[in-house]
Amino acid sequence: MSAKDYVEKDYYKVLGVPKDATTAEIKKTYRKLAREFHPDANKGDVKAEDRFKDISEAYDVLSDDKRRKEYDEARTLFGNGGYRAGGPQGGSFDFGDLFGNSPQGGGGVGDIFGGLFNRGGRQPQPRRGADVETEVTLAFEEAVDGATVPLRMTSQAPCRVCAGTGAKAGTTPRVCPTCVGAGTVSRGQGAFALSEPCRDCKGRGMLVDDPCTVCHGSGRASSARTMQVRIPAGVQDGQRIRLKGKGAQGERGGHPGDLYVTVHVDAHPVFGRKADNLTVTVPITFPEAALGGTIEVPTLNGPPVKLKLPAGSANGLTMRARGKGATRTDGTRGDLLVTVEVVVPKHLEGEALEALEQYREATASDDPRAALFKAAEGA
Repeated sequence: MSAKDYVEKDYYKVLGVPKDATTAEIKKTYRKLAREFHPDANKGDVKAEDRFKDISEAYDVLSDDKRRKEYDEARTLFGNGGYRAGGPQGGSFDFGDLFGNSPQGGGGVGDIFGGLFNRGGRQPQPRRGADVETEVTLAFEEAVDGATVPLRMTSQAPCRVCAGTGAKAGTTPRVCPTCVGAGTVSRGQGAFALSEPCRDCKGRGMLVDDPCTVCHGSGRASSARTMQVRIPAGVQDGQRIRLKGKGAQGERGGHPGDLYVTVHVDAHPVFGRKADNLTVTVPITFPEAALGGTIEVPTLNGPPVKLKLPAGSANGLTMRARGKGATRTDGTRGDLLVTVEVVVPKHLEGEALEALEQYREATASDDPRAALFKAAEGA
């Protein structure tokens, strides 16, 4: 990116966020716009593709705290056509001293903006690739045990046709004669000398006489690729996973960005999830609840387990089958939490009805609500 971009492009306006927007607000807005203007969702729409590029470029700067600070400072300093100030007591003052261009080799403000504006004939610094965000939906079992899924992504990368030079095949860029490859020129303003981005090469230091027909001289193009990504076992719904170095390619030998994958997990018809534990509700009969016994419980992707049900088990009792839950990050497994639900028959007849009538008569003196009324009277 040239210094002119920092001066002239309003990235806040591109994303439609205020200048004091938080990083979270910027990310949320970017994700919404990226989905709307993504090339995969707008086949053949050149305007949408250009809009996607602008959105990605704006997010690339504003999502990085350091680059955002440089951008804000650069626009404050140069956004109104150049920095203007009176020299001390009307004396001669070379503004280049502030930018490390003095004969003494001083640092000053130049050390802050040197990499930004490429002053003093320095070579452009390597630039880290942008981070890329995407989403994936997993089946419940895949989230518990882990899965390898294909992800198709589109991001900015060096143009394959021109290898990032911006020049048409068979041609090469030439050094800008105005700035002699520095990307900046000095402009006098009375007693001051101001370094600014070269207008002829737009701060790149090179001129492209015959632009590449694919990237139109920018050296960057949208690149679609499909990669196999391993989602670790035990991932939870809504979790955001960072895959280092799997984002957009860097520029001028810079490291690639990171890939952030937001995981969505489909619900299961039988099992639920609480952290590393799985949950299941198992129906039991009234005799099983009253007398106790051994019940068989299903597990996820495994054989059933048998649990001992204590006599007098109340509705909603939760038991634990150890090691039958979700896989943890250390390879161990959580537990299966089994909640019993007493099933009350809707229709009784014959021997079952007669037996239950006899049971009611035998327990008529045991009023389960007696303690409730006694407590209410004493209150």
